[in-house]
Amino acid sequence: MKKLITTFLFPIAASAADLETKSFLVSIKSNCGEGDVSCNQLIYKGTSKKSGNTITLKGSSWHTLCSDGVTPCRFLGYKFKNGNITYYVHQDGLLEVVHDRGKILVSEQGKWQE
Repeated sequence: MKKLITTFLFPIAASAADLETKSFLVSIKSNCGEGDVSCNQLIYKGTSKKSGNTITLKGSSWHTLCSDGVTPCRFLGYKFKNGNITYYVHQDGLLEVVHDRGKILVSEQGKWQE
């Protein structure tokens, strides 16, 4: 039996991670238990540096799937839906906002804050 190893940017138990890009400040808060491989209790709070407008969304962790097509494997980051727009926050700090028709609305590399 294979052992599943996943790395998170922060311990999942009621914690937060902050990302800063050129145009946005993003905070991701988790309400999942420590050690959970995947989490669907994440809150995204994104603030525009230019306008000050803020959006708050619910979402989940984002993984590749193992060979069985069901089990989460490699951690990729976080995913949040707002109608037909998806907000992806990649593990490496890339923020992408994508319309479901494939149009990229935002693509900015950021830095995780400590």
